[in-house]
Amino acid sequence: MRLPLFDLPPAAQRAWLIERLSQPAPPSALGLSDGFRLPGREGAPTPAAVLVPLVNRPDGLHVLLTQRSAQLPDHAGQISFPGGRVEPQDPDHAAAALREATEEIGLDRERVEVLGELAHYETVTGYRVAPIVGWIEPPLSLTPDPLEVSDVFEVPLVFLLDPAHQKRHFRMLGALRRDYWAIPYGDRYIWGATAAMLLILDRTLRADR
Repeated sequence: MRLPLFDLPPAAQRAWLIERLSQPAPPSALGLSDGFRLPGREGAPTPAAVLVPLVNRPDGLHVLLTQRSAQLPDHAGQISFPGGRVEPQDPDHAAAALREATEEIGLDRERVEVLGELAHYETVTGYRVAPIVGWIEPPLSLTPDPLEVSDVFEVPLVFLLDPAHQKRHFRMLGALRRDYWAIPYGDRYIWGATAAMLLILDRTLRADR
């Protein structure tokens, strides 16, 4: 079912998103972490935050995503949101997400209007991630850090929030089956934590109020 969001003008879209994100997370947006941890990553999760950047393009809202460098120790080569662990100097999750976005892709934090925070997600690598939804008005001037990011691209939000595009896939890790969410987009394969956080966004926006 098409969200009412996509039939609103931009100013009304922003207000609609703020109202939806200000509500408690619905039950359908909780518990999407698969509960699996990679060996050696057990224990208390590390606090982290990512920015879910919504770019207001003439043809509709787009989500800004990154392709992680193949040299990174965690989630190498995967598609992700800009973000990382919360540092002691970060006053809150939003500040951490904005700082990381500046460090990773050169996004000016002054160009991001924070709209709200989604239900947290725990990764297989032991991070408890707070997704921070932000609104961005073009033009954008980005300078990706090649040590962390190999590519930056956008995907229409209407595509990502279409249930027909949200797939349940699995992989075998030895004798263990791991199920996960995936949203294939052309030759891009959005999966794992990033796809799950997009599902959290989708279910949050669709919840009955």
